[in-house]
Amino acid sequence: MELAKTCLIQILIMFILVAVGYLCGRIRMIDKQTNTKLSTFVLDVVNPVLIFNSYQKDFSAELLKGLGLSVLLSAGSYALILTVLRVIYRNDRSKDAVVARAAAIYSNCGFMGIPLINGLFGAEGVMYVTGYLTVFNLMVWTHGISLFSKGSEDGEGGADIGKILRSPSIIAIAVGLVCFRAQIRLPDIMAQACTHIANCNTPLAMICAGVTISFTDIGEHLKNKNVYIAVLLRLVVCPVLFWAVFRWLPLPETVYMTVLVASGCPAAATCTMFALKFGGNSEMSAVMFAATTVLSAITLPLVVMLGTV
Repeated sequence: MELAKTCLIQILIMFILVAVGYLCGRIRMIDKQTNTKLSTFVLDVVNPVLIFNSYQKDFSAELLKGLGLSVLLSAGSYALILTVLRVIYRNDRSKDAVVARAAAIYSNCGFMGIPLINGLFGAEGVMYVTGYLTVFNLMVWTHGISLFSKGSEDGEGGADIGKILRSPSIIAIAVGLVCFRAQIRLPDIMAQACTHIANCNTPLAMICAGVTISFTDIGEHLKNKNVYIAVLLRLVVCPVLFWAVFRWLPLPETVYMTVLVASGCPAAATCTMFALKFGGNSEMSAVMFAATTVLSAITLPLVVMLGTV
């Protein structure tokens, strides 16, 4: 019951923020060009600061071990869903297929995952979910960018891997890990400034998604089978597949449940921002984001129940 309440609260907060963006788009306070620039700001400035901040924690060997296991399990979960998608989509690189694959792969593990895991397992669980966030950010800023940059209708194009590895978020991961291990902490005044910037991530991401939805013909996209496939993969196949493969291993319960919950979260708003930035089908991506967020109020509590079986 408590988990269902926490899910509902987070979903309501998300939809209030999305509604603000939707209203701003409808009254043309924020147009498509401004929304694209705002998305770029979130991806290139706010997101890296959020990532770095997640590593500004006190070091302990036990936490580091649990974090390492979390990273390995998270990598395993991505490997599983990527294998499934390779079979489903094969060589389909159309814009619809790209956003569907991205929605199926990448979850809203930060905004939805962190408060849920905090409610279930406290600060220890939150620390472990940063392992999942680390893999998420490494994946989304390498594979994710490559996926969208190749998402032209003719299937041409590619990503500059060197440029990707020099991206702000990848650099933030590397610097954050070094600072965590070496216990390098920012001066208080800088830490507070970074916290304020990091706190902008969720509202700005949700507002960008809301603005995108305001320019979207939702009914038209609901006729697209890719939407339903992506919703099923994201909310059901990902967590069930993870459970089926990893439940039987002798893993610490908190680490295992943390990754399971993160893998069952709705589609990431980052996918919509990438679609905006790289000229993908951002409208369809926004519809998938909204649909998975609503339905996660039902599926996430079931995922947690499954994890205890």
